Order: sequence, then C-alpha cells, then structure tokens
Amino acid sequence: PLSELPKLPQRAYFSPTVMAVTPSIKSYQGSSSQEKEGPSTSQALLDTGSLLRDAIEDKVADLVGFLLLKYKTKEPITKAEVLSSVIKEYKDHFPMIFDQVSECMQLVFGIDVKEVDPTSHTYVLVNTLGLTCNGMLNDEQSVPKTGLLINILGVIFMNGNCAPEEVIWKMLSVMGVYDGREHFIYGEPRELLTRVWVQEQYLEYRQVPKSDPARYEFLWGPRAHVETTKLKVLEFLTQINDTIPMAFPHCYEEALKDEEERSQGRFIVSENGAARTRVWAYSRATSISFPCPK
Repeated sequence: PLSELPKLPQRAYFSPTVMAVTPSIKSYQGSSSQEKEGPSTSQALLDTGSLLRDAIEDKVADLVGFLLLKYKTKEPITKAEVLSSVIKEYKDHFPMIFDQVSECMQLVFGIDVKEVDPTSHTYVLVNTLGLTCNGMLNDEQSVPKTGLLINILGVIFMNGNCAPEEVIWKMLSVMGVYDGREHFIYGEPRELLTRVWVQEQYLEYRQVPKSDPARYEFLWGPRAHVETTKLKVLEFLTQINDTIPMAFPHCYEEALKDEEERSQGRFIVSENGAARTRVWAYSRATSISFPCPK
C-alpha cells in the first residue's frame, strides 16, 4: 500500500535541472469562449479548470508513490493495474499523467520506466544510465537518489572532470538543495555527497592540492567509471535540456574518446588529479562488485 512509502509533499516533484516535472496543465477553455461568456460563467470555468489541475497533480504524486513502492519490491506494473489502483476516475488523462510521472521518476529519482510488453502494456523500473546503487541505504522510508547523482556526475564532467565543491553546491542550490539543510527527498546532502557516495565509490572528495585555506573538489569515483560513461551522462543531460551532445563540442569529443578507449579494453584512473583519465581492463572492471555501505 501507498502508506508504506514516505510522505512526500504533493506537487513538489521538480526536474533537478530545468523545469517542474509536474507542469501546470492548460485549462480547457479558450480566450475566445471566455469573451463570449458572462463573468460568472468565466469564473466557473476557471474554478473547474483549477480543480481538474489540482486533481491531476494529486494523481501524479500518487502514481509516483505507487511506482516507488513497485521499484522497492522489484515488481513489474501494468497499465490496467495503474488505472484501477491509482488513476481511477481520471482514466481519460492517463497519457498526460503517465508522461509526467515517467519524467519525474527519471529526473528526480534516477529510475527509468520501460515498457517490456506493448500488448499488455507491462512496464519495469530500472536504474537510469545503469547506476546500480541508489543512495537508499537501509532506511525503508528513504527513496532513490540517483537522479541527483547523475546531475553531479554531469557537472563534474563538464567542469573538466574535477569540480570545485563550491561549483557543486551552487548547482545544487538551483535545485533547492543546500549544504546543511535537510531536503525532503535527498536528506542531508553533505552526508550523501561526502560520505555515502564516497563510500559507495561513486564520488571522490578530496582537498585541492596546496590550497590554504583548505578547499575541496569532487571527481568521479571508480564505480561511476565502471557503471556508466561520459557519453551516457552527456546524452542524458542534453536530452533533458532539449539540446544535443554536439552542442558541447569539447565534452562530446572527450566522451567519444572515452568510448573508444573502453572499446579497446583500457580502464580509466585519474592522473595526478588532472581532467585526463585512462582506464584499466574494462572487461575486468565490469565484474567488480561494489557493496553499498551498511
């Protein structure tokens, strides 16, 4: 049941990068019809549109909770189940609701909703970009946080593979995530970034050499290099920003070079903290097991 999930604020699922995942739904009356109607009729139409918008946004939030529960239990879902269990009387709005929920799951939680049977409309929930650990730890009430990790990996890559801590926090502040302030989805972000994801080897967090006073920077950890690629991260970020990887020629060239090195069986390890990387046998790397911290 949905009661087993953490109570997340409704209508609060935002894209970590560019837009609200639950955008306002256009009202169903046009300006020309409003001009022809009297004031009371126009107000009634506006009230009806507002109620419909609120109801659909509530259904979006309900369906996000439903899918998070299915993700935890590793169960597939069907369109019929979603309609009967969550959408109910708003079946006519299923495409709109499902599209918004799918985008939210990917951008906020790092979960892709993939259709595996077009006939029965059966879907499975898988981690975005192949990242296997989701920052949920052992807390049954926590939610996946991979969407945040993907954004951080992207910022690191697009800052020359080594992003100063202040750059990371500036990006996170745009998303409403602040150092030392509990976030309703991501929890305490400093602990997540500098302890959890460092222990899971997704991130490297180190002091900038010879910095006085001490400053810190983030790099990709070895597990990030094994589980995903620069090209996948770049394609993800450009897709959600309605652009293409070639719009960032330097990053795109480096991402393609990384793909070529992987195909030749070399592995990536940092060289003296520089942006350049080299890799070790990828065939061996893919067999490495990275346990989540307890």
